[in-house]
Order: sequence, then C-alpha cells, then structure tokens
Amino acid sequence: MKKISIRIFALAVIAFGCSMLANAQATRTWVSGVGDDVNPCSRTAPCKTFAGAISKTATNGEINCLDPAGYGAVTITKSITIDCEDTQGSILSSGTNGIVINITAATDTKKAVKIRGISINGAGTGLNGIRVLTVNTLIVEDGVIDGVTTHGISVETTGGTPKILVDRMSIRSNNGNGINAFIIGGSLNLSVSNSVLSNNNGGFNLSSNTKAVISSSKIVNNTTGLASASADLNIFGCTISGNTTGISSTASSNVRISGNMITANNTGLSAVGGNIISFGNNSIFGNIADGSPTSSVGLN
Repeated sequence: MKKISIRIFALAVIAFGCSMLANAQATRTWVSGVGDDVNPCSRTAPCKTFAGAISKTATNGEINCLDPAGYGAVTITKSITIDCEDTQGSILSSGTNGIVINITAATDTKKAVKIRGISINGAGTGLNGIRVLTVNTLIVEDGVIDGVTTHGISVETTGGTPKILVDRMSIRSNNGNGINAFIIGGSLNLSVSNSVLSNNNGGFNLSSNTKAVISSSKIVNNTTGLASASADLNIFGCTISGNTTGISSTASSNVRISGNMITANNTGLSAVGGNIISFGNNSIFGNIADGSPTSSVGLN
C-alpha cells in the first residue's frame, strides 16, 4: 500500500508539473496563416490569430509572424510587442476596431506596446485602426492603416501622460482623421515622422493637453491637413499639399512651422482664434489662398 501511495503521489506531481508547463506563457510566440490557436504558439506549432497568441504570450513578451497572413483584430491588455517586419502581417478589421490598447493592471508597470510591420484594412466598415484607451508608451512603425470609418489612430486617454511615437506609417482613405487625439484627462506627447497621411477627412486632429511634433512627413489630399484646437503643435520639414485647408489653428493653439512646403491647398494657413508661428523658412505658395502666419520668429 505504501509503494502504491508513493507511485500515485509521484504521478500526481508529474501531472501537475505538466499542467503548469502547458499553461505557462512564453516570452516569444509565433503566428502563421496555417497555424491553429489550440497550438502552444511555438515556432514549430504556431497559432493562427493575434488574439490566440496574446493569451499565450507573457507580459513584455513578443509575437512574430511567420508569413504575411491575416491575423485578426486584437485587444491588448498587457505590455507586448507585435513585430511582423519583413513578413508584413495584416488585420482585416471590417465592422470592428483593428487593435484596441487598454492596459490597466497595476502590476504591469511599463504599460508599453510596440507594433511593427502590420497592415490594418478596415474594408470600408472597420471602426478605428488602432484605438488607444490606456497606455504609457506606444510605438507604431512600418505599417498601413486603410479604409476605416472612424480614425486611423484614435487616442482617447482619460489620464496619465502617454508617449506615442509613429514612424514610417501610411494612414490613408479613412472617413475620420488619420490621427485623432481626444484627451479627456492627463496629457499626450505625440511624435510622428517619415509618414504619409492622405485622403482622410483630416490628416491630424489634435485636442487640448496634446504636445505634438510632426516631421519629415507628407500630409496630402485630406479635407484638413493638420487641425489643432488648444494643442501645442510643431511641424518641421513636411509637405502639406492638396488639402482643403493645410494647417488650421483654433482655440488658442500654438502651431510652430519650420521648413515646410505648403502648396496646392485651397487655403494654406488658417488661424482663427489660434496662433501659427513661422520660423521664416517655409515655402507657402500656389494655394488658392495662401494665408499668413500670425507671427514670425528668427532661427537661432
């Protein structure tokens, strides 16, 4: 009886250990178009969707794509990296948000998300490409957001001081704004570079409590290229062309412009209740109405 009891105990320990291993979250996981979400999301047994992989990926871990398949919409509630550079993973988000970011766990001190090499296609019915509710740091690189009915990237934080970097992105053909910042509480630090925002209702629409730097980007063929309402906006080295209004500053906004090409818009500059401060080195010509900065300052 004693030997039997020992054997039973040993088997129970082994079974428990196997169960723990099965439920453990990996630091790195993979997805593939021929994967299956019942898999452990390893390289040799990948999952099929981001939603399936994220549940098996540890906080601060990484999901990689093995091939350029469609991996479905996903809600991110922990610090994580989704990196599909070189394979260009995609999300078809018809009727829903492509990515929702809402990290609220107190134990997740970083609250950091990195998204690289992802194409989000709203197919004309998707809501937001990326909807940001709660995050400390967000980096979005090397991707496309196309065809959503609301905004390409919608920042709707109610507190904190999120820092968002957008680099080498094409955000186009969206019914709302390419990048929309509606900050209810706290403050946003936004940096956008080397990106194209085209054929949206607005390229940028920035609210109060937002500090933004837009550099080396093309803001073309939108209704309004850049709209700032009570925000602090700095625009350097950009091409702003083909918009109904190139730059709009309202509600005591401070918009600073340097080294930009502002041409072929219906109205180049519009400051109604806001300020547009030029460093004197912008090319503002060829618009139906060029408009004028409210003031100029010299370069140091």
